[in-house]
Amino acid sequence: MLSWLAWLDRKVGALLKPVVFAGMAGLTAVITLQIVSRVLFTSVSWTEEVARFLLIWITFLGAALAYQQGRHIAVTVLRDSLPPVLGRIVSGVATLVAIAFLVTLAKIGWQYMNMQSFQKSPSLRLSMTYVYAVMPLSALLMAGLSVIDLIRLLAGKPLRETHVEIDNDLEQELHGDPS
Repeated sequence: MLSWLAWLDRKVGALLKPVVFAGMAGLTAVITLQIVSRVLFTSVSWTEEVARFLLIWITFLGAALAYQQGRHIAVTVLRDSLPPVLGRIVSGVATLVAIAFLVTLAKIGWQYMNMQSFQKSPSLRLSMTYVYAVMPLSALLMAGLSVIDLIRLLAGKPLRETHVEIDNDLEQELHGDPS
C-alpha cells in the first residue's frame, strides 16, 4: 500500500509541475501582451482579467506543488529536540491539524465557489465558479498528500522530506562540480 501511495504522491507532483509551468508561461505571455498593447495601441481589455485569474490558479496550485515537494516553511525546532518517538507523535498531531485545516478550507472554498457561481467575470463573461474552483481543489490535493504523510508516519516511515535533487543540481552548478 505504501508503494502505491508513494506512486500517487509522485503522480500528483508530475501533474502539477507542467500545469504550474504552463500557468506561469501563460501569465508571462498575457502580461507581455498587456504591456505591448498599452504602449503601441489601445490595450486589450481581457488581459488584466486573465492575468488575475491565472495568478489565483498559479498561487493555489503552486502551494499544492510546494507541499508535495516538501518545500513549505516549517519550524521543526520542537520536533527535532524531542526523542524520536515523541517527535513522531508531534509530527502526527501537526499532520492531523493540517488535515483539519485543509478540509475546512476545501469546504469553505466549495461554499464560496457555489455562492459566486451566478456571477460572471466582467470582460470574458466567464462563470466565477471556474476561478474559485481552485481553492477547494488545491486544499483537497494538499489534504490528500497530508493523509499520505500520516499513513507513512503510522507505518514507521520517515516524514516527507524536501526533494533535494534540485538543490543538489544547483549546488553542483554553483561549485562547478562536473559530476
